[in-house]
Amino acid sequence: MRNTASGLFKTTALAAAFAIYGMGLAAQTEQASDSPLAGLSTGEVINTDGEGESYIGTTHGDWELVCVRLADEQDPCQMYQLLRDSEGNATAEITIFPLPPGQEAAAGATILTPLETLLTAQLIMQVDEGSAKRYPFTFCTAIGCIARVGFTAEEIDSFRRGASALWQLVPVAAPDQVVELSMSLSGFTAAFAELSEQLGD
Repeated sequence: MRNTASGLFKTTALAAAFAIYGMGLAAQTEQASDSPLAGLSTGEVINTDGEGESYIGTTHGDWELVCVRLADEQDPCQMYQLLRDSEGNATAEITIFPLPPGQEAAAGATILTPLETLLTAQLIMQVDEGSAKRYPFTFCTAIGCIARVGFTAEEIDSFRRGASALWQLVPVAAPDQVVELSMSLSGFTAAFAELSEQLGD
């Protein structure tokens, strides 16, 4: 299906940036309306060792491993990719992580889409020319709407063999149109293998 609704979504990165900017502006306005000495805090020094900070670890093809720094244990990581529409606009984000064996899902994923997404249309994913699958949204926050999904072992194998996956979502402003987002599978096998090894440690 053609991506006829390009440009109807703001990028998630910009949405997050404007959300942070808005909170800062509101804080400035509130401080300006109060006495200069009211409610001031000199702050508290925390995380001097960088614990809790996120950073980009290894990169495999089009996948980055985004990790969180922990002091006394191995840093947990997830696979990350920014999803773009046919015109190259950054529209959504996906993170994928392996799950312990013995479960119905071999991996979990979180997909973040713009707030302007039509939730009732759900998300549709297709790997190359394989069968399409539909996923519901879980909830929305100030920076976007989130779908938390699970992938079976067979689907993970299709990611390893495939070249790309296509995600489809529908904008609220144009419910008769579909936005198609490409998810590259270049480097997926190596990235997933690295995380699986960490899970087994």
